[in-house]
Amino acid sequence: MARMQLPIGRIGHVRISRLICGGNLIIGSAHDRDLLYMAALMRAYFTDRRIMETWQLCEECGIDTMIGPVNSPYGYGEDPTLRVYRRYRDEFGGRIQWLAQTYPKSDDLTGSIQKAIDNGAVGAFIHGNIVDNWVRLERLDLIAKTLEFIRKNGLIAGCACHYLEVPVALEKAGVGLDFYMKTFHHDHYWSATPKAERPAQGLPPHDNMWCTDPEKTAAFMATVQKPWIAFKVLAAGAIHPRDGFRFAFEHGADFLNVGMFDFQVRENAILAQQIITDVNRKGRPRPWVG
Repeated sequence: MARMQLPIGRIGHVRISRLICGGNLIIGSAHDRDLLYMAALMRAYFTDRRIMETWQLCEECGIDTMIGPVNSPYGYGEDPTLRVYRRYRDEFGGRIQWLAQTYPKSDDLTGSIQKAIDNGAVGAFIHGNIVDNWVRLERLDLIAKTLEFIRKNGLIAGCACHYLEVPVALEKAGVGLDFYMKTFHHDHYWSATPKAERPAQGLPPHDNMWCTDPEKTAAFMATVQKPWIAFKVLAAGAIHPRDGFRFAFEHGADFLNVGMFDFQVRENAILAQQIITDVNRKGRPRPWVG
């Protein structure tokens, strides 16, 4: 079967498919709500072999980049990403690019990132919970120093976040970075927290919503001239890809980071290709950045 070709964008010097393979499923972080067995199920399903076969299928479908952590911070045991990524390159001849999720600490800004550098990542970003917290504590200096180290070592550098206050603060301060990762999904699904019950700041406590004001997010990101990787675009499985992909691309996202089982990869790639073609035909308020 011929390889698919997905639309490509660019972040800094790195060319990246507009659909990116996420990593939460691989490490057993599945936003399981009340399903206490789900993380264990994910770890049992995603053996080393299954992970490599999933990445291989991604490449066949035009998805040229995956996101994965440099270590497991959630207490799920050993994170397989580094080990399996090395095996994938050595045994499968895999070429999928790695965009590394990193976990700098205030007393060690570079140790986590050095693992990404040493293992062939093309880029690195600071985990969203860390960025959210540093912005809340007004420690933008820690963010700036971390990003500077990433860029100095030749990797594209970014920040993930769950709160819109993060890109607002970083843009206002002029912090140098190559891309944002911001949660983005619509709120028209049955388990979304009703608007009247959404907190003024932060996220609802029920692990069911990651973008409480999508309209406000889209409006602000329309003013940002840096590439935007949207994540949680399916609200952790509550929104169908044909709906979530269209909403995110139509409202300004440049790339989508989506966790995928192997049996979802081809359908997701076909949907992304079709939706991007349609969005380009109709136009969108925020021009593509990157």
